[in-house]
Amino acid sequence: MGRFADILDKTADMTNTQLATQISSLTTLKDSQINSLFPAKSDKENLLQLLDIVNAATDENRKITQLKSNIESVAGTVIKLVKVLM
Repeated sequence: MGRFADILDKTADMTNTQLATQISSLTTLKDSQINSLFPAKSDKENLLQLLDIVNAATDENRKITQLKSNIESVAGTVIKLVKVLM
């Protein structure tokens, strides 16, 4: 997988707070926002999966295909992010 999946593997043993810190270093979100929006470790893992797809060095059609394949696991994450951006 991509670099976000690698980060997920490296942080598997870290606490939930440390995982939020890793995510915030990759996004414009702050640790507190990540913890508020994605309180569970599994939520943060889904966010990393979504970030991995969106930031992959692939064309838009391939990203769309990957999102379609993973929509069930990342749908809640997408909804939360869109609400924040609105």
